[in-house]
Amino acid sequence: MSSRPLTLESLATFLPAKARLIGVDLGTKTIGLALSDVERRIATPLLTIERKKFTADAQQLIGQIAKFEAFALIVGLPLNMDGSEGPRAQATRAFLRNLGPLSATPFALWDERLSTAAVNRALIEQDVSRARRAAVVDRMAAAYILQGALDRLAVIGAEIAASSSKVVS
Repeated sequence: MSSRPLTLESLATFLPAKARLIGVDLGTKTIGLALSDVERRIATPLLTIERKKFTADAQQLIGQIAKFEAFALIVGLPLNMDGSEGPRAQATRAFLRNLGPLSATPFALWDERLSTAAVNRALIEQDVSRARRAAVVDRMAAAYILQGALDRLAVIGAEIAASSSKVVS
């Protein structure tokens, strides 16, 4: 994996027709993971990794990439509300820089502002207990992040198809 993130636009240009993506919500205590279907239409919460040390965390993530034959990662970038990068965004980039030499899996970053808040709000509306929310919020936030990227990738794919059909005409 390169330590440099791809844009979704550049990722879209070399994505196979059928390939899974893994969404990652990287927190200080946990890493939430979500998985797309092979057609990249739906993101499903997968699991939550309890953070220990980088090597153990990376091995678990790489294991999930291999298990589901994921083509790429969509990693939530926790930007500040004004769009600037703070300590959490820097920690996310550092994690990915360290993961780069261990995995050839490409990755793209996705703005995850308010993803956890949105998921918590939805769970509260569904009257999910606080304990249950704590157990699922990270993987559901990863699914929220991944679904946003999947929706954008669908638009990019349609734009690519439309522009290539104009060239053929």
